[in-house]
Amino acid sequence: MENSEPLRPIEGKFAAIVVCWLLGNGCLFSWNSMLTIEDYYIYLFPKYHPSRVLTLVYQPFAVGTLAILAYKGDRINTRIRNLFGYTLFFISTLAVLLLDLASSGQGGLGTFVGICIVSGAFGVADAHTQGGMVGELSYMLPEFIQSFLAGAAASGALTSALRLITKAAFKNSKNGLHKGAILFFSISTFFELLCVLLYAFVFPKLPIVKYYRSKVAFEGSNAVSSDLAEAGIQTSSIRVKEGKQLERKGTKQLLLENIDYALDLFLIYALTLSIFPGFLSEDTGSHSLGSWYALVLIAMYNVCDLIGRYIPLLESLKMESRKMLTIVIVGRLLFVPAFYFTAKYGTQGWMIMLTSLLGLTNGYLTVCVLTSAPKGYMGPEQNALGNVLVLFLLAGIFAGVTLDWLWLIGKGW
Repeated sequence: MENSEPLRPIEGKFAAIVVCWLLGNGCLFSWNSMLTIEDYYIYLFPKYHPSRVLTLVYQPFAVGTLAILAYKGDRINTRIRNLFGYTLFFISTLAVLLLDLASSGQGGLGTFVGICIVSGAFGVADAHTQGGMVGELSYMLPEFIQSFLAGAAASGALTSALRLITKAAFKNSKNGLHKGAILFFSISTFFELLCVLLYAFVFPKLPIVKYYRSKVAFEGSNAVSSDLAEAGIQTSSIRVKEGKQLERKGTKQLLLENIDYALDLFLIYALTLSIFPGFLSEDTGSHSLGSWYALVLIAMYNVCDLIGRYIPLLESLKMESRKMLTIVIVGRLLFVPAFYFTAKYGTQGWMIMLTSLLGLTNGYLTVCVLTSAPKGYMGPEQNALGNVLVLFLLAGIFAGVTLDWLWLIGKGW
């Protein structure tokens, strides 16, 4: 009897959604830890603009690495790529902890350079995991992508909550800021190790994941061989349809057919990162919340970003019209004058509300675009398109953190 496409399993969906949420969390947990602890870094490195410099260092590595990975496409082993990314996150987060312990929280140029190197490593890790996971989940269920993206947003909310707790816990103790940072990075390091173990030993064993990986191999993908072997499925038992490789659309054609989605993601993150976190950390003035003000703004952004990523679960509130998505995303450019005038004339309450709206729209629109785009394609094409879309997302972040420096014009460095 000829081998045919495997039957779809009914078990493992909920477990896969939970694991995707945790893996999405781990994809940005380390980086959000570095962003969330900006109050500590601004205290250690007041002359180096850490909230802007670290982000600017991070992005070229993320965009450059993902561009190479997207170009290589189907030739790269998905499992090795994602495992490398999560492992690098763990090692880099551990390095931040060890660097802080070695310097005893004294700051200095050498320590700052070390942190910048780690920031670049985070960018390389992000390119491997975020692009790899979105590409992989694109040929599975939309719920998996939504859960992964919600987990990524939750990392911001969780790190903000964790930072507020650690800051408060050591508020009245000697070197409290440093002790809070040590505890903060220790927890972050442990969580990244957990993500390595989840992706290596739990995710590939789930029946629904085995099914989709078998299906995409059946459709002609070369990137899942070790994933299937890890799950106990022999690739030789999966017959690839003749001519399937020839029928598949190339990356360039996929991009041209979805250029509006790609540009949408670019604009979403170029706008968001031109404001968050640099402007919110350094340019919103002094208010009654004092040193807590920047932390509260970042926390509100992260919480609302998380909420926004769950709104599309309600079908009646999910925006799927390509035209409307573009109109709304372009309309977000009005946030720039809104933040400028609020920082200059508004109270902290107005700034908190505006920051919340920024996060809410960022999360909502991200999920709407990424769950709507990879439809109507074979698994390998969905994987490739997912990588391309994440590349434009990271390019938008890079543009945003570059534009963020424009807020410093006329203020002196």
